Amino acid sequence: MSAALASRLERIRDLGGIKGRDIAQLMGTTPETVSRWNTGKIEPQPGRLEKLLMLEWMIDELSEFFSPDEARLWLYSPNRMLGGSRPADLIKDGRIGEVRALIARLRDGAYV
Repeated sequence: MSAALASRLERIRDLGGIKGRDIAQLMGTTPETVSRWNTGKIEPQPGRLEKLLMLEWMIDELSEFFSPDEARLWLYSPNRMLGGSRPADLIKDGRIGEVRALIARLRDGAYV
């Protein structure tokens, strides 16, 4: 799994402009742990793996609308459609469904 996981982490970094420390913050862990995931020294706990895979999916979706730098800014900026909350904060708090719904609205052209 280590090579596959490393590939997914790289995809998140490349498409979303997100650094390892950002991934760690979003996953509720440390940059050192993300580094160990990347090198295959350890694997994420099931809950964190699920969250990481969902982050990859969201970043992939955002990459259709935004450059990596723009995607990162979108994640870390207050969003009117989220009541002023930042998508990154919702992801960190486990409220991924709200961010997914907003991304679906982007896809549907309801909000750009």
